[in-house]
Amino acid sequence: METKRQSQMARLIQKELAGILLRESKNWTPGIMLTVTLVRMSPDLGVAKVYISVFPSANAANIILELRKINSQIRKLLGDAVKHQVRHIPELIFYNDDTQDFIERIDKALKS
Repeated sequence: METKRQSQMARLIQKELAGILLRESKNWTPGIMLTVTLVRMSPDLGVAKVYISVFPSANAANIILELRKINSQIRKLLGDAVKHQVRHIPELIFYNDDTQDFIERIDKALKS
């Protein structure tokens, strides 16, 4: 079960990362829309698992790998955004959120 502090921190990280990706994704991944769908915090608030939805999802795995490569740059931007609200900036681990693809596959199966 997630504590109140974990959920507060997850919401803050999600909000700030969404803003960072909105501004900077034009440079990092041109022509790709990135959405932060979920953030899960570890109990010690040291690790944030960030689930990213990629559209179009054809090369989502490559986009997630690119985000992992520039992880330190994203973490620095996040640190600048939340430096007055948190003491330690969590380590970011990016994952592909493929729930939308799963929903589309179910819809296709039901229609046929």
